[in-house]
Amino acid sequence: MHSSSQLHTELKQGSFSALARILTLVENTIAPAGDLLRALEVGSTPVIGITGPPGAGKSTLVNAITTQIVQENKKIAILAVDPTSPFNFGSLLGDRIRMSQQFNNPHVFIRSVATRGALGGISAKTIEMVDVMKSAGFDLIIVETVGVGQSELEIAGLADRTAVVLVPESGDEIQNIKSGLMEIADAFIVNKADREGAATFANNLKKLVHHQEPLIPVFSTVADKGEGITELCSWLLSPVPAGNTRRPFLLAEKAFKIIQQQRMRDVDRERLRNEIADASIIPGFNIYKFTDNWF
Repeated sequence: MHSSSQLHTELKQGSFSALARILTLVENTIAPAGDLLRALEVGSTPVIGITGPPGAGKSTLVNAITTQIVQENKKIAILAVDPTSPFNFGSLLGDRIRMSQQFNNPHVFIRSVATRGALGGISAKTIEMVDVMKSAGFDLIIVETVGVGQSELEIAGLADRTAVVLVPESGDEIQNIKSGLMEIADAFIVNKADREGAATFANNLKKLVHHQEPLIPVFSTVADKGEGITELCSWLLSPVPAGNTRRPFLLAEKAFKIIQQQRMRDVDRERLRNEIADASIIPGFNIYKFTDNWF
């Protein structure tokens, strides 16, 4: 059994086994997770959030980025955030087949994390796990999440930069891009750029963001063929501009989630479900009176 100080030392030395062990402790709130988190010396590794709608080819894109980063003799960590079903709490997106060729690469660390029913897709656990990864000497960390609901906004609180992956479908699709995506995107990636209408789509997107300050780049990629990946990786690894006005706001959101988790840690979800199952069949059940007993 490793002591927390030994685990911490091995983490700083870049041990993948120590990293995996600490991530498991943190994800499941097993002692000494709290001590390990408080002892972290969080590095300045750039964290890139990659989000976008299902079917945009994010996993293929992350795989292509990983191949390019490794060719440059750099180390990369990937945290794939999987939405979980509120009914069975099991991961719906266990499919990491595309990344299988990377699993034995000593420069690549891959971890999947279920969101555990956190509304919006990013849980406090994800925040903690990214901070652990930032202490392990990587050159780049990618957090990949499905762009559903609030998760796009929340990933912006986790990452130094957020890239939104889109695919060219119909010409008028550009009008339907949610304003929320415009607010959090530091770059747009038009993937599957060999499809018909892709050039028009990318140009319309550039027109849409041309007035943004700082300028939001639009990259065109064909991930499964490795096209456009070198240019994209150059941007991913470039220094993040100082003076991010969103940073205090995003850190406050991060702190809010950590406080929320600490205050909720004694709430046993399974006991809650069992008790509410019994109480809700009694005539006159009132959920507000029921929850009074949990404060």
